[in-house]
Amino acid sequence: MSVTITKTAGYTAEITWTPADDLQGHIAKTVESDQLAYALEALGQPVLHGTPEQVLTAAQHTATLARLLERRAASHVVQLRDIHGLSWRKIAAALLDDPEKQSSIRRMYESGRRHLGN
Repeated sequence: MSVTITKTAGYTAEITWTPADDLQGHIAKTVESDQLAYALEALGQPVLHGTPEQVLTAAQHTATLARLLERRAASHVVQLRDIHGLSWRKIAAALLDDPEKQSSIRRMYESGRRHLGN
């Protein structure tokens, strides 16, 4: 993976990527639109303070990025199952920390197939 996050000092970091890492422009969009910043802030402060409009904007950006990541995770499940032949159980253990949640992984798989156009 050529996307890198380098801790520079204290509480700062630098993110770098190449155009080949972001063929659809999602990384650039999340940075430029502040989606990534809002999502990271939500990780650090699950209860945000501010006006209703500020909290709504933060929630909107965080939810948009979360949906995109859910689609990507579902696509990964398709790859793990169809290309690499992993069992539902092994995927469930890795992604959901519970090998018994195979039906949840199957739903992710079906979602991933829809998003991939299969």
